[in-house]
Parts: sequence; C-alpha cells; structure tokens
Amino acid sequence: MSDGSKLLDEMNDRSREVFRKVVEGYLTSGEPVGSRTLTRTLDEKVSAATIRNVMQDLEFLGLLNSPHISAGRVPTQLGLRMFVDGLLEVRDLDQADRQKIDATLTSNSQDVSTILDRVGSALSGVTQGASLVLTPKHEAAIKHIEFVHVGGQQALVVLVFSDGHVENRLFTPPLGQTPSSMREAANFLNALVEGRTLSELRRSMTEEIAARRQELNALAATLVEQGLAIWDDNGDTSERLIVRGRSNLLSQDAHAEELGRIRELFDDLERKRDIAEFLELTETGEGVRIFIGSENKLFSLSGSSLVVSPYMNSDRKIIGAVGVIGPTRLNYGRIVPIVDYTAQLVGKLLGDRNQG
Repeated sequence: MSDGSKLLDEMNDRSREVFRKVVEGYLTSGEPVGSRTLTRTLDEKVSAATIRNVMQDLEFLGLLNSPHISAGRVPTQLGLRMFVDGLLEVRDLDQADRQKIDATLTSNSQDVSTILDRVGSALSGVTQGASLVLTPKHEAAIKHIEFVHVGGQQALVVLVFSDGHVENRLFTPPLGQTPSSMREAANFLNALVEGRTLSELRRSMTEEIAARRQELNALAATLVEQGLAIWDDNGDTSERLIVRGRSNLLSQDAHAEELGRIRELFDDLERKRDIAEFLELTETGEGVRIFIGSENKLFSLSGSSLVVSPYMNSDRKIIGAVGVIGPTRLNYGRIVPIVDYTAQLVGKLLGDRNQG
C-alpha cells in the first residue's frame, strides 16, 4: 500500500483528478470511463486528447486498465486500493439506512443468534450485497457436560451453560465405548469444568487431565481426550458464521465464469473451509477494513471485495465481526459507514445484555 501512497503523492493535480473521476465513474456505473466523458466532468477545461495522454500514463503506472481496445479505462486492483486508501470520501450514514439497521436491533428476541441473523439480513438488504456475521463464542460458565450415544458410530457431547444455553456437538467416539465409560468420562469432566467458561477450560484442562489420568480407565480417558479435542479452536470453531444475501451477487449481470467463482466462495464459507482466514481479519484491531480482490486468500478467486469491522464487548475485547461482500466496484463510501455503525451497535447491544 505504501507504493500506492507514493504514486498518489507524486501525481500532479490533473493526474490525480483524472484518476479520481475514472474510479468514481466506474464505481457508479460499472462501465469503463472514456476521455470524452471526463471532459464534461473535470473542473479543468482540457481536451480529450490531453486526458487520453494522462490516462495512458496512469495505465503505464498500473493504476488503470483498458478492457477493450476502443473502450475507456477501469481501475486495476492497485488503483482501487490506492483510491480507497487516499482518495475515498466516506459519507455520513444515510438516515434511511440507519433506521433499517436500528429496526433489526429493537427486536424483543432474547436469543443472540436470532438477533445477529436479523442483522445479517438487514445488512444484505441495505447494501444489496452479501453479508457475513461472525457470532461470538459463548462465554458463560459451563454447568454440565454429558456424552450421549446417538446410534451407529456417532455421539453427542452436550454442553449446558449456567445461563441456560445448550450446545450439542456431534463426533465419532473411540471404538468400544460403553454407557458406563461415557458416564465416567462425563463425571470426570463435570468435576473439572463447573464454573469455568470454554476459554478457561481450554487453558487448563490438558494439564489437569494429565495430572488426574489415573482416576480414569483407558476407555474413559480416551473419550475425555477426544471430547477435549472438540473444544480445540483449530479448524471448526465455536463461532457461527451467518451468510445472508448470496442471491444479491448471483443475480447480478456476470459471466458464467464469475458466477462459478462466487458460488465456490459461498460454498467454502458454508462449509467453513478457510474460515480461519476470515477470523484473522477480525483480530488486527478495531475499525473498518477493506479487502479488494486477491488481497485476501478467501476472496481471491471470486474477485470480490470485503468490507469488515469487528465488534467488541464491554471490556473492549473483539468477540465477532460484521461484513459485506460485493463486487470490487462496491460503493465503498456508502458501505463503510454502514458496516462501522452496525458493528458498534451490535457490540453495544451484546455488552448491555451481558451487564443486564
């Protein structure tokens, strides 16, 4: 990004203005912007030939591209990044957009997942993109753990939290498990977990199991260790990623190849493939971040952009994120304040609930 900033600083006023107008025109229409169009919109009165020369220079710098021989220019990914970092004018949040988002959070529902699902739907509706909402981990203290055989080679580990929340996780237990070994494993864990959150449990349970392993028979010990693995944060996490509005992208005018890449992106999200990539976006500090095209591995194939912001609890700890996916020609100036406002509102709502 420093290269883009350097280029921007080295541009003269005319080059900077032509570049700005090309990008703004492209983001508005999705079409290449030609020199004749710019002669009508630039403050400075210059000929179309002069503008063409400036555009050729910008193309040489890698900031613009000509999709067709006779067409105008569109910004490259580098050009979009430079525009977003140095020239983007973020608008104030539109009052109508604010009201639509506020309406989703005035629900009487007490269930956080239901509220966040409504937030995702509102975000996709307001932005006409696809929304992502990463729900927070459940951090209430654990009250009870139980292993339940559900037939075949499958079992459930059931977590009951002190606030009444229940989580069920399906897994394949070690061969040879019996109802008595499952009860023994559950009793052992319940003696350790009472009053602890999942995060606290992860930090201490491995050591405690090793120290008290002699209290368990071999089958129960194996089950306990496998149950511990279910709580491991690697791979499948206890967060839930809510994806809404995928039809907004799939229904837009796009080539079959582009539609295929977008479908693959959503399939990956729904299967939580590379979900760690999305989680990483939320862990680098507060504020809205913009990822364009291949800047993030998760979105590189689809050629999409992501505007994302983490939300925090009352202790200023990042606990989740909200974001909007769209084509690289997103109206960034409008989307950024929408995502920022939604993230702040969700954080405040969840903080007030936990204090209440």
